[in-house]
Amino acid sequence: MAALNAKAKATSAVQAGRVDHVPFLAGVARAIRLSRAKRGMTRRQLAQQSGASERYLAQIESGQGNPSVLILRSIAQALDVPMIELLPRSNGRSAAMRDVLDALARVPVAELAAVADWIETRGAQRAVPDRARRIALVGLRGAGKSTLGRRLAKALGCPFLELDRLVEQDYGAPIPDLIEMAGLATFRRYERACLERVLDENDAAVVATAGGIVSDAETYSLLLRRAHTIWIKARPEEHMSRVMEQGDFRPMAQNREAMADLLAILEARRADYARAHAQLDTSADTVECSFEKLQQIAQRCVEGANP
Repeated sequence: MAALNAKAKATSAVQAGRVDHVPFLAGVARAIRLSRAKRGMTRRQLAQQSGASERYLAQIESGQGNPSVLILRSIAQALDVPMIELLPRSNGRSAAMRDVLDALARVPVAELAAVADWIETRGAQRAVPDRARRIALVGLRGAGKSTLGRRLAKALGCPFLELDRLVEQDYGAPIPDLIEMAGLATFRRYERACLERVLDENDAAVVATAGGIVSDAETYSLLLRRAHTIWIKARPEEHMSRVMEQGDFRPMAQNREAMADLLAILEARRADYARAHAQLDTSADTVECSFEKLQQIAQRCVEGANP
């Protein structure tokens, strides 16, 4: 009888342990999904770059799979993020970190960008961000960064620079080929190097960035410190129609759930885009109307006013 009771207790403990693992695995699943969406990667692309099967990744992303440390490391390497970012953030937080997070939760949304900028500046031991007359446009494809950026540069009498085109010039091949041959991490390294060169060589410029630049924390922090950054956005339906008109459907090529992917990417990047110093919604506006608004925002940024 005692043996049966002991076995029952052991079984209960194991079952309790399994239950405790559920929220942890769900947290891992969410972190991987968000990280993949932020980078605009399909599950198939992540499978190819991590060496895990697409089916196994689907199980992990649903919270049903229990990835080993090695698999998690491979996924993190493919996403080009520290492995710790794929672990639930509520686990292992120090009391001090919890205090910081609690304090941030009380900060008004409108002030979060300023707080983030202060932290980045202090961490980098830089007294004042040097943004000069540099304007950087961020946002999803189809928002109008290139179209509006060219007009703005002409109006300001400064160069218009597209980071993607500079990367292609340095690498000597189209970006899809770069990513396929060398991986997303290599593309991000080229992107960072091109951005550093643009910032160092131009006191005045309009820079159009790739939509996924926010997925690299260091590169995006550099952009925020050294350029007046404006989030160009539109309704998801308009993003989709504009991208289709351009004949550019990556990373949603051969994907029947393109709109769902776009929404997931936008949701994963929204908080980072919102850290920009100003925003411009081009939804339902003509190019001329959007340009006038952008010109006004850029002028206020350069003059040091609150955008």
